[in-house]
Amino acid sequence: MNLKIVNYGAGNIKSIQFAFQRLGYNAVLTNDANELLKADKVIFPGVGEASSAMKKLKESGLDKVIPKLQQPVLGICLGMQLMCNYTEEGDTKGLGIFNAEVKRFSNTVKVPQMGWNVVRNLKSDLFKGINEGAHMYLVHSYYVKNCSEAIATTDYELEYASALENDNFFGVQFHPEKSSKVGEKLLQNFLEL
Repeated sequence: MNLKIVNYGAGNIKSIQFAFQRLGYNAVLTNDANELLKADKVIFPGVGEASSAMKKLKESGLDKVIPKLQQPVLGICLGMQLMCNYTEEGDTKGLGIFNAEVKRFSNTVKVPQMGWNVVRNLKSDLFKGINEGAHMYLVHSYYVKNCSEAIATTDYELEYASALENDNFFGVQFHPEKSSKVGEKLLQNFLEL
């Protein structure tokens, strides 16, 4: 399988590569548009700050390439947030793949949310064989407001969308590569889409 990870300098790339290696697949880093267009599956990771990450995407032209991808694409953490219309972080316009907005948690809760939390309202083949109320690992200060494209929700201060789906695009707020067997199952499901 031709599996590519978008390399734009904003990701915990190694842990994602290791997670796919454990599943028997080699995920290759690239920022080459043609390589991404030819891939069977694309992973769009992200750790860091939204406006600087979007700037890097624009510098490489990937902001134009990613929304045009036809194969299954999985955005992880900041990757998912950048696929939305807008994020409050750095007052940043996103890629507009998901019709959703990203907000900051208030100061009434510990920010960032860090650690294991429950995912529920699971609605997609991405969650095939994963039980309602499964635990996933999260680290984030911003969240996607619950919306019609939500395929999973999590509670932290309020109920928010912890996974999204629109056509061939999927996004997860949690880190499947750090979420033990359940996260591995989700990555396997993604590869089988």
